[in-house]
Amino acid sequence: MAFGPASQLGVGLFEDTDPIEVWPGISSEDAEAVIRAVYRQVLGNAYVMESERLAVPESQFKLGELSVREFVRAVAKSDAYSSRFFDKSPRYRVIELNFKHLLGRAPDGFEEMKAHSIIWDEGGFEAEIDSYLDSDEYQEVYGEDTVPFYRGYKTQTGKKMVGFTHMFQLLRGASSSDFKGSLAGKTPCLNKNVIQEIPTAVIPPSGGVSGWSFQDTPFGARTRHGAGASAEGKVYRIEVTGYKSPGAVNRVSKFRRSNQVYLVPFDQLSKEYQRIHKQGGVIASITVV
Repeated sequence: MAFGPASQLGVGLFEDTDPIEVWPGISSEDAEAVIRAVYRQVLGNAYVMESERLAVPESQFKLGELSVREFVRAVAKSDAYSSRFFDKSPRYRVIELNFKHLLGRAPDGFEEMKAHSIIWDEGGFEAEIDSYLDSDEYQEVYGEDTVPFYRGYKTQTGKKMVGFTHMFQLLRGASSSDFKGSLAGKTPCLNKNVIQEIPTAVIPPSGGVSGWSFQDTPFGARTRHGAGASAEGKVYRIEVTGYKSPGAVNRVSKFRRSNQVYLVPFDQLSKEYQRIHKQGGVIASITVV
């Protein structure tokens, strides 16, 4: 069974599903299941039309001429992948998705993002794809015969804990799609959070609890309240989501956005906390600025 609140956080299915791998003498039916799993993982759970399937690599894989890793490579370098992500998204959005699709985790920090950006500049997109699949990490975790799977929501040796929170910005349940079902759309999910190594609020996905769709507001947004430090010298950043009108279902909230960010001095924290709840908001996190 899934660990603790896994089902509430949208990773229950991933936790309860064993890794998919190939073994000698695999049946045609099982080989087809592996192929479907590769498409699902590498293409971010996007729907794959029959015309987009890779007939030749699929045939080579079924004949044992391609390992799982090489079939993953073929899908990641295909028009189906580039047309969905590479051609339509900013560079750092593509890179964070490459980490998710090919290594099963969020980038560990800005230095990793920067390193892959340099690879992209020097060798092009195919070299960027190869850098994941030819890495020691890929070989150690997946080898030649295992379909990549999501693992960034677990603690990992040698990886920063901040990456655990970042993974939940990229992974929002088994039914979401990185092509059309992501709240971030074409924009990077992590961006400044990776650069500054800022942990993010872990919010349950749709169907969990109110507040699942929290997205940070721009720094200069009107919804961000300015505040000076109090006598205690601290200012707190409150992330609030799920604003809705209390009472009748058909009542409309006075807020144009459901997501708000407030900067509050310590001596006003309790008062602000009460005000937010009175207005129907859900506090996603409270952190010291």
